[in-house]
Amino acid sequence: MPTWKSRGLRGSAFEEMVNRTNELYRDKGLALVQKIPTPITPIEIEQKTRHITLAYFDQKSTVDYIGACQGIPICFDAKESAVETFSLQNIHDHQVKFMCDFSSQGGIAFFLIYYKSLDKMYFCPIEDMKVFTDRAASGGRKSIPIGEMKEEYFFGSKTGIMVPYLDMIDKYLSKKSK
Repeated sequence: MPTWKSRGLRGSAFEEMVNRTNELYRDKGLALVQKIPTPITPIEIEQKTRHITLAYFDQKSTVDYIGACQGIPICFDAKESAVETFSLQNIHDHQVKFMCDFSSQGGIAFFLIYYKSLDKMYFCPIEDMKVFTDRAASGGRKSIPIGEMKEEYFFGSKTGIMVPYLDMIDKYLSKKSK
């Protein structure tokens, strides 16, 4: 079983931005999306603060978020990168399989990637991510240079919305229907 000790909260600033966006979307009746907690079993708990300091994951996590947007099922994972290349080491085969299966059932599955150094976000549909993960699995590059990402799927915050991913879903659906 994988364990964690100090690596928790990686990407938590971006996830908090996504959580706030999801609250706004829910309040406006645009989407209902929930954060899926990763089930863990605590091993060590700091008695004074009651904080978990060592734990193991009960099972493999699939995605960070799942829900519906205007009647369309969606699921996605939120990732952060401190550099201009996105490492595939945090994308797992079981996640890609789940997201591909989800997509084959009529849902929209994607990754949101936040490039901290650029203060830019990227919407990566599962079909695009699968190309990169398949390449890595067959011995190719284990990361995605920013130059290989589709320019039209980069986006930033807009007034009142920290992570306006619904705009990217609209763009994706429009492109897909052509």
